[in-house]
Amino acid sequence: MVTELIISMHPRRWLKNVFMFAALVFGMKLTAPVLIGRSVLAFACFCLLSSAAYLINDLVDVERDKHHPAKQSRPLAAGKLKRSWAQGGAIVLALVSLSVALVLNYRFALVGVAFLAVEIAYSFFLTNFVILDVLTIAAAFILRVTAGSIIAEATRFSPWLYVCGSLLALFLALSKRRQELIVLGEHASLHRKVLADYDSPLLGQMISVVASSAVIAYSLYTFWGAHVPEDKGMMLTIPFVLYGVLRYLLLTQGRDLPGTPEEMLIKDPPLVINNLLWGVAVAAILYLL
Repeated sequence: MVTELIISMHPRRWLKNVFMFAALVFGMKLTAPVLIGRSVLAFACFCLLSSAAYLINDLVDVERDKHHPAKQSRPLAAGKLKRSWAQGGAIVLALVSLSVALVLNYRFALVGVAFLAVEIAYSFFLTNFVILDVLTIAAAFILRVTAGSIIAEATRFSPWLYVCGSLLALFLALSKRRQELIVLGEHASLHRKVLADYDSPLLGQMISVVASSAVIAYSLYTFWGAHVPEDKGMMLTIPFVLYGVLRYLLLTQGRDLPGTPEEMLIKDPPLVINNLLWGVAVAAILYLL
């Protein structure tokens, strides 16, 4: 039962919390060991808080998950994990993570409470409203960035990166919805009610708008963002972002994804190489040049 509980915590989805390190990197705080340590602890705290939210989501969606070819094997949907264990696990994880958050910084703890509230509202209510559902997912990503900026004490963290982060999160959420339509077909609405209000052409148009906006916003950041070198060297990282977006779009066209949409970022070799090169380029331009 403990093993099934750990699986239901969805540790692979902790990758989303990497957004918390944005302020540390782009706020020029990587040279402060104390802040790095606090940021790592805050990351672990949000991982536990995220898992509490995932357990709640699985409890709410247990019947719908039985209609999904992949999610039907989840411990709760498959009957391998008792509801009481999932409920108890969610409560313990939320209390522990928020307690640690309060010790770190009260403002960080408040963001954690807001994050959990948004996730719970999404699971019980907001997931049923077209467009609002994906905006809520994007809001959760922004709260991660906000939490990271508080811990990193990045008072001059560029607002452009909040815009880029929200657009990227919205892009991932819309791509996930389209992939669900592709995989589930005519049974899509049985798994997620809101999918009845979406169709592939509409999602394709939305994704095009958001993807274009994300690339433009990042491009503007490389010119006008805080801490950007005066020689505008950050503009050299734009091709990596453009390739990443286009590669991701290519992968989401098929039925056989290399994992969940989030896992594609670390499972698709070209994307992994591209992301690493982008990270190296950003670090070199901001900290070495």
